[in-house]
Amino acid sequence: MLDIFRVSSHLLTAFTGHTDFVYSIDISTFNDCQLICSGSYDKTVRVWDVETSKQIQSFNKHSAWVYCAKFSPYHYYNHNQNVICSSSANKTIRFWDFKHNRQLQEFNGHNKWVGGLEFSPFNGGRYLCSGSGDNTVRLWDVETSKPLHVFNGHEYSIWCIDISPLQSNSNKSNNIGVIGGNGYTICSGSSDKTIRIWDIETTKQFIAFEGHQQALNSVKYGSNELMNTILSGSEDKSVRLWDIRSGKQIQVFNGHTSEVWAVAYSPFVTNNIDIGEISNVICSGSRDSTIRFWDIRSNKNSLHLIKDCNGILCVKFFQLKKDMKRKSDTVCDVQFVFGDINHFVSMFDFLIEFIQIYFFH
Repeated sequence: MLDIFRVSSHLLTAFTGHTDFVYSIDISTFNDCQLICSGSYDKTVRVWDVETSKQIQSFNKHSAWVYCAKFSPYHYYNHNQNVICSSSANKTIRFWDFKHNRQLQEFNGHNKWVGGLEFSPFNGGRYLCSGSGDNTVRLWDVETSKPLHVFNGHEYSIWCIDISPLQSNSNKSNNIGVIGGNGYTICSGSSDKTIRIWDIETTKQFIAFEGHQQALNSVKYGSNELMNTILSGSEDKSVRLWDIRSGKQIQVFNGHTSEVWAVAYSPFVTNNIDIGEISNVICSGSRDSTIRFWDIRSNKNSLHLIKDCNGILCVKFFQLKKDMKRKSDTVCDVQFVFGDINHFVSMFDFLIEFIQIYFFH
């Protein structure tokens, strides 16, 4: 293990087809086939085959821009259906069967555009959370197509949301309480500059983080040993790390020169020489056309920089299927996908030089 996080990256492929900003991407495996879905300002939802880089499906029934697109774990695990869920500025949430090219469900209830979406890690993804320009967070039952609760408290639009990760002592296929229980929470980031955390079972807000100077664009829960943290990116150009237990900010990462639209916990670690311990690595993407990697325990300069990426709006890490992995010991089989303002979904891989990489299971 070197003291410095030494990594190089290169572009593998670009998935072309969108004609405007790509706001959202998701990745999943269906019957041994790795797929990417994307949502765009061009009003379409598209599906791509990772191995061939070919578009295999496109839906254009939204009458306004699509902000978020997610594969539905509920439909796959419960009904063996290949389904994408998407949110739009036309105030709707829609479910698409991309294998049979048809719309399945439509949720109505928000009074303005719908932004971020997230499926529950418990109950087999039965519950869906959404944020909106109507200042509310809503929880939906995918099985019954009914709304369960409206969370009020934000003063302005809600662009981003996340649901706390599956707990190690829980079976994701079991019913856990009525709609969650066991301490599961929702976090939401808003144009009111705050991050709020809501208890799913009691439906009460119990934390509001303040510190960002402008709107929130991205919020993510940590997992494993970082499960009590939240990572956020904002139009104030900063990335911030928060501690849920203390209700306080831990770190601020400065370096981007434009608004930060995407944040993620990476699968990488580095050796922090200041504390003499292994430290996790986080990632951020910005409209300044850079992707930056940061030591989670240090607010010094970023560890690695990917430049000239044409305005990053969304990022996602994933691992290749076993039969697609390369044999070289110096190649880390972690792929990195991002969407940008130039209509592209692009995929990078990482070449790790003389550094041991740990994957969190």
